[in-house]
Amino acid sequence: MTFENFTLVLAQEGESAAPGAPDTSSQTGNVETTGANGGPTPVDPNAAGGANGTGGGGNQGLGNIWLWMLPLLLVFFMLSMGGRKEKKKHAQMMATLGKGDRIRTTGGILGTVLEVRDDEVVVKVDESNNTKMRFARASIAAIVESKNAE
Repeated sequence: MTFENFTLVLAQEGESAAPGAPDTSSQTGNVETTGANGGPTPVDPNAAGGANGTGGGGNQGLGNIWLWMLPLLLVFFMLSMGGRKEKKKHAQMMATLGKGDRIRTTGGILGTVLEVRDDEVVVKVDESNNTKMRFARASIAAIVESKNAE
């Protein structure tokens, strides 16, 4: 319901105020609107579509919320699916990790896997000094060259 065709007029009982004139009295009167025929039409504030602007369509606000929430939910769903795919790919890579594989860590260290334990991996990072380092399995970013794939 739009109020474009109506003019809100405040008047005391028994007085008629000119449309658009400010109400200078301290008492408030009945709320009237000027209808299509030009005559005043009393407005019942307790009726549906009253002066408070709620109208009879109380569910219109809920429909507008869903129109905004639907794209946000779709974006959230798409972002969470990407994270699941990455976790699944990393878990599959960790399952195939074995002795002799060349790996790259999240810190950029390259090395050869010597031993795979439950929660860590022993990696040889320097051939000349036989330097070994232990890394958490989660810090393995990629298998550069797999010896098990042959």
